[in-house]
Amino acid sequence: MGMTSALQVPRLLSLVPYLQAHPDADLADTAATFGVSTRQLVADLNVLWFCGLPGGMPGDLIEVDMDALENGRIRLTNADYLARPLRFTIEEAMSLVVALGALEEMADADLAGSVRSARAKLAGLFGGDDRVDVRVQAGEEAIRTQLADAIAAGRAVRLTYHGASRGTATTPLVDPAQLATRDGYGYLVAWAHERDAWRTYRLDRVGAVDVTGDPVGDHGEAPALASGWLDERPDAALVSLDLRPAGHWIVEYHPTVSTEPLDGGLLRVRLRVADPEWFRRLLLRLGPAVARVDPPEAAASAGEAAREALGWPAG
Repeated sequence: MGMTSALQVPRLLSLVPYLQAHPDADLADTAATFGVSTRQLVADLNVLWFCGLPGGMPGDLIEVDMDALENGRIRLTNADYLARPLRFTIEEAMSLVVALGALEEMADADLAGSVRSARAKLAGLFGGDDRVDVRVQAGEEAIRTQLADAIAAGRAVRLTYHGASRGTATTPLVDPAQLATRDGYGYLVAWAHERDAWRTYRLDRVGAVDVTGDPVGDHGEAPALASGWLDERPDAALVSLDLRPAGHWIVEYHPTVSTEPLDGGLLRVRLRVADPEWFRRLLLRLGPAVARVDPPEAAASAGEAAREALGWPAG
C-alpha cells in the first residue's frame, strides 16, 4: 500500500488509539492488523514523530521508542491528550460550519437532514449562523437525489439540460459518476454517450432527470474537479483587489492566485473570476473594505448595483 496522504492519514488516526490500547505492541502483528507491510508501518511511525500539540516543541509531540522498534516492539508515549475531548477554536468551528453548509446545499434528501442538524448544533455553540452565509448553486434537491440514487444503482440517465445559451435545452444520455462542488456551483461528472467522453454538467441547469433501466458502462475512473480547475478555463479572468483589513478574510474562503501585503495595512489579492455575478456579490459584500479593483471595469456592475440600491443616479 503506497504512502499517499489519502491513505496514510486515516491509518494514522486509527493507529494512535490502537497503540494506546495495545502498549508494547508487536510490529509484525500491528502491520498485519492494518493490512500494511512492516516497512510501511515504520514509515507511519516516523511521521508520528512530527505530530502533536501546537508549538512543535519536544514535549508537544508524540514520542516513539525507536530502540524498541528495532527489536520489533512499538512503544508510543506522550499521546494521552488524544483521549481528551476536542475543543475547537472559533476559526476551526467556523470552517466546519462553512463546509457543512456547502455539503447541505449539495446533499440529497436522505443526507440533508443529518447535515442540517449537525451544522445547527455546531453553529449554536458560537453563533455561527449569524456570521456565515453559504450559497451553492446546486439545483433542486429532488434532482440531486435522483442523480445520487442513479449513481448508487449504476444506471444511465437522460438529462434535460439547459446550456449556457438561454432558451436552448438538450437531452443528453449520460452515465453519471459523481456529484461535486467547485467555486459555488454543484456539478455532475458523467460520461456523455453522444460525445463518447467525460463531461461536467452544472446542476442548476439540469431541469429534469429520467433514470433509464440501462446499466452504466465501464469508462475508467471519472476525472476529478481539481482545486485549480479554473486555471484551465479561458473565461476565467484574473482580477486584483487591494483590500483593507476588514476584507482580508476572503483569502480563507476563496481560492487565490497570490497575495501581497501593501503599505497601510492593505492586502493585494489576485484571484480568477469565471462568474461576473458571483464577483459582483463578493464586491457588494466587501463594500468599503475594497480600496482598488484592477481592471476597474470588473467593478462596474457592483458599482451600478450599489448606486441603484442607494437611489443614486447612474454615472
